[in-house]
Amino acid sequence: MKKTCKANLPAMIFLFALLILWQAGAMGLDAAYILPSPTQILAKLWELRDVLFTVHLPATMLVTAIGLGISLVLGLALAVVMDESDLVRKMIYPIVVVSQTIPTTAIAPLFVLWFGYGIWSKVLVTVLITFFPITITVYDGLRSAKTEMAELLETYGATKKDIFLKIKVPCALPYFFSAVKMAVPMSIIGAAIGEWLGAKSGLGYFSRRMMTQLDGAGVFAPIVLLSAAAILAVTVVNLLEKRFVRWRGES
Repeated sequence: MKKTCKANLPAMIFLFALLILWQAGAMGLDAAYILPSPTQILAKLWELRDVLFTVHLPATMLVTAIGLGISLVLGLALAVVMDESDLVRKMIYPIVVVSQTIPTTAIAPLFVLWFGYGIWSKVLVTVLITFFPITITVYDGLRSAKTEMAELLETYGATKKDIFLKIKVPCALPYFFSAVKMAVPMSIIGAAIGEWLGAKSGLGYFSRRMMTQLDGAGVFAPIVLLSAAAILAVTVVNLLEKRFVRWRGES
C-alpha cells in the first residue's frame, strides 16, 4: 500500500498543481459559464448529487457495461478466429480497421434514427469505439506465442485445444488486460457521446442540457463523474491483472 501511494505521489502533486492553476485562472477570468473553477464544479456536483447519482450515472454505467460486455465477446471471438484462420483474417482485418475510420459523431445520430432514444443506440456507439482495441490487441497477444513451444507440444501429442489453452491463452492474457484498460475509458466516452447526441438520461445528456442553460459548472460536473468512474474501473482492472497475471504484478 505504501509503495503504491509513493508511486502515485508525483501524479498527485502534478494534479494538485494543475487544479491550483485552474482555480486561479477561473477566478481571474470570472466567467463561470465559460470556465468554472474546481470549487464551483464540486459545489454543483454536491447540489445535483441526487439526480446525478440516482438517475444519470446509473444510466451511463448501464450503457457502458452492456457495450463493453458486447465488445469483449465480439473482440475476443474475432481475435481467436483471425488467429486460427489466415483466410478469415484477410477477410475481417480490413473491415475491423475501416470501422475505426467512421466518425463517431457522424454515425451516432443515425443510430438514434434507427433505434430511437433508447439504450441500444448508445450501446452501438460504445461497441463501435471499443471492440477494435480489444480485437487487435488480443490478436497480437495470440500471435506472440512462440511457434517452437507449440511444435514441441505437438510432438508430444498435444491437440490444438491444448496448445491454445496452455500456450496461447497465457501469452495473450497480459495483452487482454491491456486492451481492457484501454477499452474501459473509451466505453465510458462512447456512452457519453451517444447520450450527448440523443438520449433521455445519462451524464452526457445532462451535460448537454446544462450547456443549453449556460451553466458551466453543470456541464463539468457530469464530466468529473465520468472521469472518476473511468479511474475506478481501470483500478479494478489493474487489481484483476495482478491477480491473474502474477509475473507482471511482480515486475
